[in-house]
Amino acid sequence: MSARTAPEQTAAPSAEATGRRVEDVLDRLAQREDREASAAAEELVRALMDFYGAGLARIAHLLQRETGDGGQWAALLGDELVAGLLVLHDLHPDDTAARIDRALDSVRRRHPAEVAEFAADTGVLRLRSADSGGCGCPSTNQAAQQAVEAALGCFAPEVTAVQWEAADARTEPPLLQISSRPPTAATVS
Repeated sequence: MSARTAPEQTAAPSAEATGRRVEDVLDRLAQREDREASAAAEELVRALMDFYGAGLARIAHLLQRETGDGGQWAALLGDELVAGLLVLHDLHPDDTAARIDRALDSVRRRHPAEVAEFAADTGVLRLRSADSGGCGCPSTNQAAQQAVEAALGCFAPEVTAVQWEAADARTEPPLLQISSRPPTAATVS
C-alpha cells in the first residue's frame, strides 16, 4: 500500500503553469515534420478538456443543488486550483472584478495591493501597491508583484498584463487645517 498525501498538503500546479506546459508540448510537436501527430495531440487535448469540463460542470451543478448554504461551494471557489479549473472551463460564477478581488484577497495580508483600474478590452490591470511597511527593497517589491500576478493568473486569467503604480503616486488633496486665530501678545485695555 502506498502512502498518499492529503490533497490539501500536495502542491498542485496552477492552471496557468499547466496551460503553459501543454502549450510548450504542442509547440514542440508542431515544430516536427509529423503534422499528423501534431494534429492528433491537439485533438487529444481538446477531447480531454471537453471531458473534464463536462465533469466539472456536473460537479458544480450537483454541489450547488445539494448544498443550499453555499459553504462548500465558497470553499471550492477560494481554492486556487479549483478556481483556475472553473475559470478555464468558463464555469466560475463570479465576474472578472470579483475574481480580481478574490485574487488580491488571497495575497493581501503579505502583499497589499488595490485596483486602480481594469481595462476589459485590453486585459490590462493597473494596481496600486499599498504601503506594507516593508523595507522597500526592489527584491521585496518584485516578490510581492510576482505573488499578486500568480494569484491573478489562477483566479482571473483574463488579466493579460499588470501595471504597477507606487502607493505615493495617489493624488490626495493637501491637508487643510482650520483654526481660530491665535491671540496676539499685545492687547489693548
